[in-house]
Amino acid sequence: MKIAILKETAPGEARVAATPETMKKFITLGATIAIEEGAGAAASYSDEAYREAGAEVLPAARAVSDADIVLGVQAPPAMALAGAKKGAWVAASFDPFRQQELVADYAKGGFEALAMELMPRITRAQSMDVLSSQSNLAGYKAVLTAANVYGRAFPMMMTAAGTVQAARVFVMGVGVAGLQAIATAKRLGAQVSATDVRSATKEQIQSLGAKPIFVENVAGIEGEGTGGYATEMSEEYQKAQAELVSGHIAKQDIVITTALIPGRAAPRLISDAQIASMKPGSVIFDLAVGQGGNVEGSSPDEVVEKHGVKIVGYTNTAGHLAADASALFARNLFNFLNAFWDKEQGRPVLDQEIGDAIRLTRDGAVVHPKLAS
Repeated sequence: MKIAILKETAPGEARVAATPETMKKFITLGATIAIEEGAGAAASYSDEAYREAGAEVLPAARAVSDADIVLGVQAPPAMALAGAKKGAWVAASFDPFRQQELVADYAKGGFEALAMELMPRITRAQSMDVLSSQSNLAGYKAVLTAANVYGRAFPMMMTAAGTVQAARVFVMGVGVAGLQAIATAKRLGAQVSATDVRSATKEQIQSLGAKPIFVENVAGIEGEGTGGYATEMSEEYQKAQAELVSGHIAKQDIVITTALIPGRAAPRLISDAQIASMKPGSVIFDLAVGQGGNVEGSSPDEVVEKHGVKIVGYTNTAGHLAADASALFARNLFNFLNAFWDKEQGRPVLDQEIGDAIRLTRDGAVVHPKLAS
């Protein structure tokens, strides 16, 4: 069983899908590992460290040659897999609903594409959940970036020259990224509030010492979708939320937006008029900017200034913490393959529940029910 790791080719992608730690674990299972030269350099993992872990460090074509499984952070182009075995698995993030041409190329190439971001949010798959591990770091980085752009201090400071008031931070969307953003902003000394469409998050917000901002008396709107994901809000809820947020947002110094709905464009949370209501010098970090953005006028990987407010957002926020993000992503991949490793066959064998949830292509066809036509 040969597992191959290629250097990421997406613009600005510094992460890598395997670390020396996870390579040792794969070798213990009986796999052989080949990694492309320089694949881990941007994440501070040297070729020598991979060699010491027992991997072969090779040019790309030799690394992928005869591979049974290819691991990636972002799925490589199908042409990069030339030489891998017919039916080879590729476990990576595919963004399949926006990258359907890539998925079709994998089907034509005869590869079995396994989209890690579609991992079901069930108890036994928590350690395999790349969205959660990367979102955790993204929420942390969003607050640090906003603090860096913000021209004032976060905590209250009492000095002989007077008192510096604590920054007011408002987190919109309380999933994994939002919860980490709340915790980070609190650690930095900010006065934090948060909101979400899912009423169940109210207690989570309070447990972190933040103030929950929720629409009240809108019957039947819970916002809780299948698998723990948020659903798209109804028009009634959107209107009520807009009225509540408009009054609250005008008082904030920093806003972090984190709302994403799998397979759809990011919902619009902040309008131009709401930006205009904020104080000059305020900062908004749009964590969803790569999926269309929660904030009107946000632009990927740029600082946009509107009405005296700076709007920031990275296409790949977790990738700005490449070493830690790689370590977590690599562990997710190992946990995934290890959970299904069949010792007799010397390879992983997926079960139906998880296999059907993440498998995009197989035997030359697109097989995922949300993509297959």
